[in-house]
This record gives sequence, structure tokens and C-alpha cells, in this order.
Amino acid sequence: MTMDINPLHPIFAGGVDGIDLRHPLTPTQVGALENAMDRFAVLVFRGQAIDDDQQLAFSRNFGALEQAIGSSVTTVENRRLGMEFADVSNLGKDNRIMAPDNRQRMFNLGNRLWHSDSSFRPVPSKYSILSGRIVAPSGGNTEFADMRAAYAALDDATKAKIEDLVCEHSLMHSRAQIGFDTYTDEERESFRPVLQPLVRTHPVTGRKSLYLASHAGTIVGWPVPEAKAFLRDLIEHATQREFVYAHEWQANDLVMWDNRTTMHRVRSFDAHTVVRDMRRTTVAGDGVLVAQPELQAAVG
Repeated sequence: MTMDINPLHPIFAGGVDGIDLRHPLTPTQVGALENAMDRFAVLVFRGQAIDDDQQLAFSRNFGALEQAIGSSVTTVENRRLGMEFADVSNLGKDNRIMAPDNRQRMFNLGNRLWHSDSSFRPVPSKYSILSGRIVAPSGGNTEFADMRAAYAALDDATKAKIEDLVCEHSLMHSRAQIGFDTYTDEERESFRPVLQPLVRTHPVTGRKSLYLASHAGTIVGWPVPEAKAFLRDLIEHATQREFVYAHEWQANDLVMWDNRTTMHRVRSFDAHTVVRDMRRTTVAGDGVLVAQPELQAAVG
């Protein structure tokens, strides 16, 4: 069977056929998928009834994996999945639907805001790979925005204005938008803000893209209200419908996206009565994009 990749959207997102992710990939297949990611930024694999080990094996073809440390308020003893997985389900450790007032569930509601995975880490992520083991019968779509196209559509004056801007990213910035603001001292330390550029250049294609997220709370050197208003305007621009692909989940879909060139968000569903079991692996990025004050202090 030959692997085939076809567009799902006029400007990005591709559907991959002719591949079974339960089996190891060949180097040729890995290279073809990397090339497709550079082109499409989002790839959809339908009908992939994989288990956790198979998802890990597939993900490791593209680099080292992030550990789920410092990315949630879930304690190690309450984790449902292994440390290589980000659990973006509505299930607790007992595999039952979390209570409406569950703290972990409240925190995870921040995933409904537009964001890029792990922009809150000094080394932001490369790819995210999400397996839909049990999907909601209605709602729960994942929307993706092409930040390359959004950047290209800006006027020249705005491109010049943002070229060298640096933003402060933190999970506390995004969660503040939904009213979550109670943290332990350990969590506050773990979620300490990091710096990221507002404009990124893809290391292979050379295309520039906006690097936005709800995690971005301010712009270095700007008054906070002005920065927040400006970032809100940019996100509004970047998420116009022509830049967005909405993925309607089917059971055993696997979706892979490039966090360097896209934003995404999950849409609401009946999380109180419907199980949605989604398991994400995250391929780590190559390095720090902007000098981090705390890293400089550590070596200074």
C-alpha cells in the first residue's frame, strides 16, 4: 500500500492514507511525513486503532518526547497516563468522568483558548500528536489556525512593528482568562513565565509565522494593557475563518500538527456525561529561541 497525502483545506492541513501506524515506519515514510508537515502543518490519519506503546513508537520517529512535567496541576500520583503523555481527556485516574468542580478539569478548560502547545516552556515544542481513543458524538472538534498564512496577510507596517518583539508566556496567563488563579507555591514556580519571539522563521521552509498563544500575557517593554490589547488583535486576525481548519473527530483518528506554525483550540462538548479520551504525545523542540533570564542567571 502506498502512502498518499491530500489537502483537507485550501491553504493547509492534509489527510494521510495508505499507512498503518500500528507498524514501524520506514525511513522513507518518516521523511515523507516530515516533508508533508513542512507543507501542510496539520496531518490527519483516520482509522488508527493504536495503543499507547504504538503511539509512542510513532512519535519518536520525529524526535525526543517531552515529559508531562510543569504543564498541568495534576499531581504525579493522580496521573492516569504515563509521563510521556499529556492527558487532555475528561477522565480522572479512575477512568471516570471528572466532577464538574474537579480542579484538574477546571485547569484543562484553558485548552478551549487558542494556543500553541508548550510555548510556556523555555524550549517550545515541535509537533503534537493526538490520538482520539474515544471521541464525543457531537462537539469536541479541534480547530487549527495557520500562522504562516496569518503572518503573510499582515500589512508591511505591522510586519515591521512585530519583527523583533518578544512575549512573555505562562500557563498562568492563559488560565487567568478563564478565571483560574489559585496555585500552590510549587505550581507558581513551575509556571514561571518564559520569553518567546512573536515572529518565527521555519528552519526548513524559511517561511515566517506569527507565534501566538493565549499563554502570551504581555510584550517585553510594553505597558501590559497595551500589549494585551495588541495580542488580542493579532489573535483575532490570525483566527479568521480562511485561516482555520476544523477537525471533526472520528474514533481512532490521529492528528499531528506543527506547534511552530499553528495555533489550535478544542471546542466545547457535553463533558459532564460524555467520555472523551484523548492522548497527546509531544515532540520536543530543538532549543531555546530567546535568551531566558533564569537560564542566564543559572550560568552567570
